[in-house]
Amino acid sequence: MSSSSRFTMRLDPELKGWLEEEARRQDRSTAWLAKQAIEGLKRSTEAKRLMIREAVASADQGSFVSQRTVHTWMGTWDTEHETSPPTPDVHLQRR
Repeated sequence: MSSSSRFTMRLDPELKGWLEEEARRQDRSTAWLAKQAIEGLKRSTEAKRLMIREAVASADQGSFVSQRTVHTWMGTWDTEHETSPPTPDVHLQRR
């Protein structure tokens, strides 16, 4: 016997139609697709929360990467001269 529990939700007709069509295309049930979507949302939400906690902890130490440095680094993305992520270049005095 499954350890999962039943969950019911309301969808507008357009979204429900899309979900049913996507389930047919993937040869899966609508419930399976909805479960995959919810699990994906859970993973991304938890990852975002962890990144925020880590960023706050880093900020609490008083070291930051300046906007100019970040923009310069981003300007190298997808080029032959792409650089590694920058290191903090702003260091605040803690009181």
